Amino acid sequence: MSETTHDGGVAVSEPPSPDEGLTAAQLADKYGLSVSGARPSLFEYVRQLWDRRHFILAFSRAKLTAQYSQAKLGQLWQVATPLLNAAVYFFIFGLILEADRGMSREVYVPFLVTGVFVFTFTQSSVMAGVRAISGNLGLVRALHFPRASLPISFSLQQLQQLLFSMIVLFAVALAFGSYPAMSWLLIVPVLVLQFFFNTGLAMIMARAGAKTPDLAQLMPFVMRTWMYASGVMFSIPVMLKDKPAWIADVLQWNPAAVYMDLMRFALIDGYGSSNLPAHVWAVALGWAVLFFVGGFVYFWKAEERYGRG
Repeated sequence: MSETTHDGGVAVSEPPSPDEGLTAAQLADKYGLSVSGARPSLFEYVRQLWDRRHFILAFSRAKLTAQYSQAKLGQLWQVATPLLNAAVYFFIFGLILEADRGMSREVYVPFLVTGVFVFTFTQSSVMAGVRAISGNLGLVRALHFPRASLPISFSLQQLQQLLFSMIVLFAVALAFGSYPAMSWLLIVPVLVLQFFFNTGLAMIMARAGAKTPDLAQLMPFVMRTWMYASGVMFSIPVMLKDKPAWIADVLQWNPAAVYMDLMRFALIDGYGSSNLPAHVWAVALGWAVLFFVGGFVYFWKAEERYGRG
């Protein structure tokens, strides 16, 4: 194209761009561009997580090592904290309130310690999940990776901490007359099911905490209520024997109580199957599958919103 200038010369103008008039979406499609941080398909998301499995494991180990790095006793606090909690609960509930009714001292002490350790596993996973995104915004905004790596790694961190604490739990069981038996093998599937349940719940809380950071301030009260309703310090059927049966059933079927009861059944000689609710293994599996699958999909659906201002 050309045009005549005011002094009689001829000026040549550039031809129109072939992209002129195209929308942003059309331009992106034309040049094969994609939205930065866009949510991949569910199967692609799972593949990306698998590719980063080494990062997830290394990150969980690093967090576990750094957790008590400023304390003089270091990693011993992984065991000392739940053990001190159990000692306080034993003094209050076992000696003063006599919550051990229906159980001998040889059963109640490992019953209580097991409950504290197992519930702490879930409690710590939930609290870490709430802050998984909101507490790591620098990492989320700086690097591109599947965000589910964070709540999964935090749940792995809590599992490693529990495994370390199991040494003390075994020692308490032995000290009160519960010796290794075939039932101890059930500890493995119990921990696996609880880990998947915790991870799903952590992913749910991670999405909620990313949107509402104040949730981290509320959760300690929610977790404390859940602890008292789950029979950590007492036997639910014995304590509620004068109440309508459905109340005890609901409390026993809540996931925290289910995993605690299964661990107690596996570990403690005097804690028989009569203390377990009906179809307890099916319930434990159902909770694990429901929360892990549901939590994973729920978290994935908001993948492209994490870390946005």
